[in-house]
Amino acid sequence: MKKRTIIWLIYSFLIVSLIHPFQAEAAISVSARNAVLMDMQSGRVLYEKAADEEELIASTTKIMTALIAVESGKLEEKVKASHNAVYTEGSSIYLKEGEKMALKDLVYGLMLRSGNDAAMAIAEHVGGSQEGFAFLMNEKAAWLGMNHSNFDNPHGLDSDNHYSTAYDLAVLMRSAMQNDTFREITGADRYLSENRDYYWFNKNKLLTKYYDYCTGGKTGYTKAAGRTLVSTAKKGDMELVAVTLNAGDDWNDHQRMYEWGFENFDHVLLQEKGKVPVNVPDKKSLYYTRDVIWPVTASEKQSLHSKLNLLSNTDSSLVGRHVIYLEDSPIMATAVVDSPSERTLLSYWRERANRFMGLASW
Repeated sequence: MKKRTIIWLIYSFLIVSLIHPFQAEAAISVSARNAVLMDMQSGRVLYEKAADEEELIASTTKIMTALIAVESGKLEEKVKASHNAVYTEGSSIYLKEGEKMALKDLVYGLMLRSGNDAAMAIAEHVGGSQEGFAFLMNEKAAWLGMNHSNFDNPHGLDSDNHYSTAYDLAVLMRSAMQNDTFREITGADRYLSENRDYYWFNKNKLLTKYYDYCTGGKTGYTKAAGRTLVSTAKKGDMELVAVTLNAGDDWNDHQRMYEWGFENFDHVLLQEKGKVPVNVPDKKSLYYTRDVIWPVTASEKQSLHSKLNLLSNTDSSLVGRHVIYLEDSPIMATAVVDSPSERTLLSYWRERANRFMGLASW
């Protein structure tokens, strides 16, 4: 049983896609110094430009701040605004010292109005201090595989120790959008806090004005970082994440990337959960543990193929893996088992672990 448990845990965290290197060739250009277009469902990078360069990210930082606040389970708690929070420089929701506001309202103020005072109030309440909250941010970043990111504040004001990349921010936003509460907040046109007699309107004009398919996002700007923008958009059954850093024309950059992505890619079912539809000599029935859907161009569809790699000796239900190739390059590998998957105590806790780490939706 112990060996089986270990093997299942290994395959539950198996890298299901080697996505970052497999970028399609794009006939588009953007004004941004750094950019990424990523498929929400698979995580495949469809387009990138200097995606791994570490840069200042301004208020797109607040995506991480909001996600940690939402996942804290404290959204209904009242937060008392400290002197430190109220006098944080930059954009503000105009908290007053000693004012008590629901954490949920602060997150709306953070995401819609980019309130730096809200960011600091959230950090002090959830993390105990700016330093404590930064620790939580970096722990979350490590879990998500944001390997070129470091956070030392909750708002994104310039700091030598505060940076990320276009790719890492896409990974973050993809994870955050799997949380229904975060998705609702980032997609709101406006919000009325019980502490205010006026609405907060969303600064993300891609959502509110320029692009009908936009589902959420976060803007950012400092003089050193330039204009930064993370957004999401959905057309049909395909949802994409776009990131631009230091952009001169970010609204159009994002629309251009989205339209190119929606026009050139289709989702293809590469593997269907259930019985493997092939006969394998000397083997009983084999089963795939999950569906695999992958975005491909018309030309790539002709280059997809797969191979079953079976283990010669095993005393567990894991009997091999299914490797899918684009031309000669493997793009993902999934587990192959000898019996239909059932919901067990182990699978329940494995699923919860995946959710807490942002690897699966709630």
